[in-house]
Amino acid sequence: MDFTARRIFRYICLVLLLFAVLTITSQRVAAQRTQTLFGDVKIDEGNAADGPAPKVMVILYKDAGGEVGRQPISNRSRYRFGNLTPGDYQLVIEVESNEIARMRIVIVEGLSSSPYGNQHDLEFALKRGKAATRTGTISTADLYNRSAAQASLFRKAQEAADKKKYDQAVSLLKQIVENDKLDFQAWSLLGTLYLVQAKAADAEQAYLAAIEAKPTFVGALLHLGKLRGSQKNFQGAIDPLTRVVAAQPSSGEANYLLGEAYLQLKMGSRAIPFLNEAVKLGHPEAHLRLGWLYNAAGLKDKAAIEYEEFLTKKPDYADRKKLEAYINANKKQD
Repeated sequence: MDFTARRIFRYICLVLLLFAVLTITSQRVAAQRTQTLFGDVKIDEGNAADGPAPKVMVILYKDAGGEVGRQPISNRSRYRFGNLTPGDYQLVIEVESNEIARMRIVIVEGLSSSPYGNQHDLEFALKRGKAATRTGTISTADLYNRSAAQASLFRKAQEAADKKKYDQAVSLLKQIVENDKLDFQAWSLLGTLYLVQAKAADAEQAYLAAIEAKPTFVGALLHLGKLRGSQKNFQGAIDPLTRVVAAQPSSGEANYLLGEAYLQLKMGSRAIPFLNEAVKLGHPEAHLRLGWLYNAAGLKDKAAIEYEEFLTKKPDYADRKKLEAYINANKKQD
């Protein structure tokens, strides 16, 4: 191969290498920007009519883009929608093709409830002679009765948010809460829209106003706890998350976040019971945090047990080999 041919060959190799690097980088960036929405499903079928179990579906719609996907669900199952870009979504539950619940989900880049994405658990009951009644995370107790004029403003705010006209939606919601400071739903939606606009301080104040209007409103308490945790204000996250756990002990998300807050505050003994509860409620990532805690305390055999449990539940974990090496080195032999 002469000198010119070698130069051409090297040039081609460099171009191919650059193309490969750019491809990998773009894939990584895309992976970082997309998120997952998932949740645990609890259906109380104790009062359901006899006969075949009804067909229950969860459907995800993007406000600008239509249906994203649908999945059948059953008691103790988990739904999951992946590769979602930040934005506004509607999560719908149907029983025998009849819609029984619709929730607004706002996915904000960099603000998720667990390392695995945005978690929104579903809990409802099937009733004899009725399609379903909602409880827990989609409780009818969280509905607010408004005057006709206020209801009209709220609908317009929702429509504006659906069209990503966030400034208009915020303006309408501010009118609502100026007229009625007890409208906790309007305050909470206002907080979420502020988050979309990257106005964290305004979002926190809106969530606090929602909680002041209704101290038991789990939605605002959970959002406030998440927000403060994302800002590393773990001490400030403790109170709202504790109140969520008190109101909904079966919330795996709240138990996990509360355990993580205590862990970050170097209060491991306070973190352990909440992380253990999160494990029971379907949050395998809590095993990782327990393992980290036990390892830091020098209890490597207990850490190895937690890591082993985690790998049993998440066999596709990216750093599986590292955990396996730790387990082999530190697990007590029978």
